[in-house]
Amino acid sequence: MIVERWILARLRNQDFFSLGELNKTIAELVERLNTRPFKKIEGNRRSRFEAWSAQTLKPLPTKPYEFGEWKKGQGPDYHIEVARAYYSVPYRLIGERVDVRLTARAVEVFHSGELVAAHPRAKERAQRFTRRVHRA
Repeated sequence: MIVERWILARLRNQDFFSLGELNKTIAELVERLNTRPFKKIEGNRRSRFEAWSAQTLKPLPTKPYEFGEWKKGQGPDYHIEVARAYYSVPYRLIGERVDVRLTARAVEVFHSGELVAAHPRAKERAQRFTRRVHRA
């Protein structure tokens, strides 16, 4: 609220003829406000934020977020049917219920919270993905 009022007070008597011109002026005012020294304590808004963020913020993940849809799966053999395609799972899981995470590009199969199989997502109906290690 304070920042908004401070910036609007400086803009109120100015005319802008493009959005780019307005945005440039606002960016300059924000920079000025963030580097302006505090009156009663040491530092400024930027130094306080940097000190806080160094302790609190974590680095961004290396892999971007990808939306996933969760389903249940079970099959009569070592393949499960998910989204009209077939994916192999380890043979020891024949008849077991598994959790399946579907993304735009991949299918991940979990049993008791552990990743047991990963396949590329099928592009066609009834497509089969089989890993040899799931047979033995």
